[in-house]
Amino acid sequence: MQTYRTIPNNKPDIIIHDNKKGTCVLIDFAISGDRNVIKKEAEKVLKYMDLIIEIQHMWNVKAKVIPVITEATGTISKSLRQYLRNIPGKLEVKEVQKNSRIGHCAHSTEGANVKVQNVFHV
Repeated sequence: MQTYRTIPNNKPDIIIHDNKKGTCVLIDFAISGDRNVIKKEAEKVLKYMDLIIEIQHMWNVKAKVIPVITEATGTISKSLRQYLRNIPGKLEVKEVQKNSRIGHCAHSTEGANVKVQNVFHV
C-alpha cells in the first residue's frame, strides 16, 4: 500500500475501505504453528499501528486491524468471534477453522509463504 511516508509493515492481507461509513478495516490472516494464538493476535495489531495512523491521516477515516489467527489444528482465541463480527459479510468460525487446516496442509506441502493483498473500496 502506498503511503506518504515509508512504513515497514504496509501489506495486510485485505483492506476494506468504506467511503460511506468513513471506515477502513485491515485484515491479516495467519496460521500459528504453536499455541500462542493470543500472542500472535497482539503482534498483528501492533505490527500495523503505524499503518493505521497513516491511513487515518491520508483518508480521514477511522481505521482498525482485525487479526484472524488460528492454530494449525483449528484452535482459536476467545476474541476471534468478536473480530469476525467487525468484518463485513457473514463469516463463520467453523469455516475459518476448516480453512486454516486446509491452508496449513497446502502450506506445509508447498513450503512457500504466499501473501495476497486486496483492497476493496465500498
